[in-house]
Amino acid sequence: MDTLEEMYEIKETCDFIKNNHFNKVALQFPDDLLVDSVQMASKIERETGAKLYILGDTSYGSCCVDEVAAEHVGAQCIIHYGRACLSPSRRLPLMYAFGKGPVDLQKCVSSFHDLYPDRQSNIIILYDVIYYHVIDDLLDILSPQYPNVVISTLHVDGNQCYVMRSIHGLHIDSGGTLKHSHQDGHKSIHKFGREFRLKEGYKVEDYSMFYIGQEGATLTSFMMTWNQCFFSSFDPVTTVWRKETVNINRALMKRYYLIEKAKDAGVVGILVGTLGVANYLTIIDQLKDTIRKAGKKSYMFAMGKLNVPKLANFLEIDIYVLVACSESSLLDSSEFYRPVVTPFEMEVACNKHQEWAEQYVTDFRDLLPGACNHVNFPSPEADENGEEVDVSLITGALRSTYFSSSLPVDCKYDTTVVQRNQTLTVAHNNTAASFLQGRTWQGLEQKLGKTPVVKAVEGRRGIAIAYEEEGKKPMPMKRN
Repeated sequence: MDTLEEMYEIKETCDFIKNNHFNKVALQFPDDLLVDSVQMASKIERETGAKLYILGDTSYGSCCVDEVAAEHVGAQCIIHYGRACLSPSRRLPLMYAFGKGPVDLQKCVSSFHDLYPDRQSNIIILYDVIYYHVIDDLLDILSPQYPNVVISTLHVDGNQCYVMRSIHGLHIDSGGTLKHSHQDGHKSIHKFGREFRLKEGYKVEDYSMFYIGQEGATLTSFMMTWNQCFFSSFDPVTTVWRKETVNINRALMKRYYLIEKAKDAGVVGILVGTLGVANYLTIIDQLKDTIRKAGKKSYMFAMGKLNVPKLANFLEIDIYVLVACSESSLLDSSEFYRPVVTPFEMEVACNKHQEWAEQYVTDFRDLLPGACNHVNFPSPEADENGEEVDVSLITGALRSTYFSSSLPVDCKYDTTVVQRNQTLTVAHNNTAASFLQGRTWQGLEQKLGKTPVVKAVEGRRGIAIAYEEEGKKPMPMKRN
């Protein structure tokens, strides 16, 4: 029990519940930590007297806070355990308890020395949140040897978000947000719940990245975003270090291929991959508007965790766009019947003013109005060219890359012919319905009152290769 109390910081959890007088608390666990959930909940319930609910099978990714499930039981706050994407939440007070993953600090330092023999190297240290507890000790060892090393710190957005303890050079204000205890005027980068400060006159591309953690969505998101930086990693589980030599350009070209597929698509399905990340409804509305202005149809789907059979039910959809946290949005859709892209990729496909520059955007909040990567869709009055036509790099066919429409969203077309740039083009009013009418199988129909009622009869027995009533089939003779 002492090991569990230290790893999950049960004392700090009880103090948080008692100090805020919470009576109903939701404990959210990922699948790999559910084995300890009952024992921990019993301990916390005895110490605090609060009613606890264990959230196991979350609606979407376990890295996101499942506020909807917590509200179903009337919880007053959420304690989130394990790995987290640190996406901001707004509905309920939230405390993160990352846990303490074991790290061999000496091997980590030795790996760092092997990877960076030049002591004057500019290096940013990133890490999985479950290893944040060793960062103080790691910084104390490396700072005298590497004067240009930069430690990233966790930065939790929202005035209702809390963490269990402070990290080196940080403190927790009254709202629970981590902030620097000193201001040095250096450029500050805040992304993916991490914050680090660069030397004056330096850019992120001037630094190398050292990541502490296992290969997974977190590292992939970092590498895709800062794709011009050299990455290396140390795996605390296997104690193996490596240079991340995976051809990131190949991964980027695969994403660019998906953008070309999005440009060719006529019907887009918007997949709701989160109900807890702040501003997810805002980005959905923005996607709807952008897709409509690009002359495409869009339909919204909320189906929980995604899998191949679910999406295979909608063959009329040409491509899907997934609205999820930064770690879940890069979905590998190679097994799906239709590709799945990110909101940024759909913006690039629909908005000709949105360009894929040096950085790849995985956080949809960066695309919202006022954010660093937001680009307004060109208005018909501001663009003199109107519709433009280019050649698809996949099919070789001509396609329209820009369709300006001043019609409101709820406007209903009265004709099937729309004039654009003195060219008559057929506009499909209801693409999905037309596709359904052309299908040979349109789903099960009840046909109440039309199907005759018959008595149940006994069916065949046996297996399909030889039913009992068919008798035994003679075995084929072999010829010598």
